[in-house]
Amino acid sequence: MRELSLDQEEFTHACDGERLSVVRAGNPLGRATVVLLHGAGTGSKDRLLPLATEFAAQGCHTLAFDFSGHGDSTGALAELSLRRRCEQAVAVIDAHAPADSPLILVGFSMSGQTVADLVRHYGPRVAALALGAPAVYAPTAWDVPFGTGDGRFTEIIRTPNAWRTSPALAALRSYEGRAVLVVPGTDTVIPAAVTEAVQDALATGAQYTRLELPDAEHRLGLWFRDHPEDCGELVRLLLGGLDEQGWAATREWVSGQLPEGRVVVDSRWLQGGWSSQMRALGLDDGTDLVLRSFVKPFYRRHAPALLSRKAAVLELLADEAGVPAPGLVAVDAVGQHCDHPSLLMTKLPGRLRVEEPDAAVLDLLAAQLVRIHAVVPELRPRTYEAWTSPERVRAVMSGGVWERAVEVIEREPPSYRGRFLHRDYHPGNVLFTGEGRELRVGGGVDWVETSWGPADLDVAHCSTALALLHGPEHGLAFRARYEHQGGHGLADGPDHLYWRLLDALAYVPDAAKLADLWRALGRTDLTPEVLSGRLEAYVGALLS
Repeated sequence: MRELSLDQEEFTHACDGERLSVVRAGNPLGRATVVLLHGAGTGSKDRLLPLATEFAAQGCHTLAFDFSGHGDSTGALAELSLRRRCEQAVAVIDAHAPADSPLILVGFSMSGQTVADLVRHYGPRVAALALGAPAVYAPTAWDVPFGTGDGRFTEIIRTPNAWRTSPALAALRSYEGRAVLVVPGTDTVIPAAVTEAVQDALATGAQYTRLELPDAEHRLGLWFRDHPEDCGELVRLLLGGLDEQGWAATREWVSGQLPEGRVVVDSRWLQGGWSSQMRALGLDDGTDLVLRSFVKPFYRRHAPALLSRKAAVLELLADEAGVPAPGLVAVDAVGQHCDHPSLLMTKLPGRLRVEEPDAAVLDLLAAQLVRIHAVVPELRPRTYEAWTSPERVRAVMSGGVWERAVEVIEREPPSYRGRFLHRDYHPGNVLFTGEGRELRVGGGVDWVETSWGPADLDVAHCSTALALLHGPEHGLAFRARYEHQGGHGLADGPDHLYWRLLDALAYVPDAAKLADLWRALGRTDLTPEVLSGRLEAYVGALLS
């Protein structure tokens, strides 16, 4: 054992047949134990020692170590695996972190996967985590030795989209503590789609922050070593509010909106949200409210307009008996009082039904859309916005069915009779109550995109969703269901085809992104390959 500085000491830990080199900083009885995990290749603990010093200065106990085959540890890198990485981290934590100490996990690159594995292992003990340019891997890669770059592990990680089924994403979706995603301006190692998938997972339940470093590259450990101001900012983001377990401002705001004498006694996450976090709040009188908070950077930037618009729509629909919607309780559209921009509303009865298609469910879905289109507001909502363009589609797809589809939408939009649109109407936003003959629509949710435009657009959007959920034939049949339930005013021939394709092409090239919430609801059969195939088949069927 040798001293590195006044606040650091180095020692070795025997594990997995190897001697792992570990550096400790700070008091073991500090406010939390921070575990710093380096990336693959030439990564080591050395570049993370300035972070260790910064955490120690803020009252934390910090551990940084070299995985076997790295830095000062013994072993061969080619023999390491994701499983062994996780086991080595668990061994170091269990041996050198006080058992009652909250954990803060900080992982770079490959250790994004390792942090997620540790979240599954330690559960609520993980109070905060940070991921720097993280990677996640297919489940088949878990136990495969890394090798020398030409073996099975390399084959797995180079398989396109194999990472989408990573258990790491599920672990991060279930995480509810504090989370920081550090994103460099240039990253030639981690695909942007992986970064966005990690962000979507963390934004599901965590108190999430995105830290962007425009001038940094993939090796963020080196960046933090050489940029103490950014190092300090990361530590501040992770430790801020840690002692209050986060969400303190939001909880205080919610308490102030409740009826006199009422208190929140239960809180649970609701499935189905993609753009925001949704939480059901149980009150002591047995009633439920729903809290919607925007934490993703894009939606947080647009929250003032989105939440103000939604609040206005909920107030409008309060007088529409045939269109059950949540009742507005309160809104903090700019996040002035809450940790994030938030809206509090009543909770509708029922559940989402995205399992295999049921004729009664599909007919009720169509009938409810007819009633929505019958709403005549005193003040029209904003005019619809198209969600794609010929140029955007051509940038990612070419030839065959896609080129023919682009030609259809490469024109001025058809004239239309304007109607009140939900604009994001699909089975993931409609609740159902009862079973059999008692089956009813409990209400529609997610009214932030409400617009004024052609009824064709809502029909098209629901049709695309049904095609992806259940197969192209169900998407093709939805127009007939809508008209059978009394819907009218849809365009004919080429004009209706324009609206159908304008919606369907918005999912090019990543139809799988929409289905993340459906998979969370049990539709694990909706793999990227299935969804891509269904989208192409649906577009081809529309054209034929």
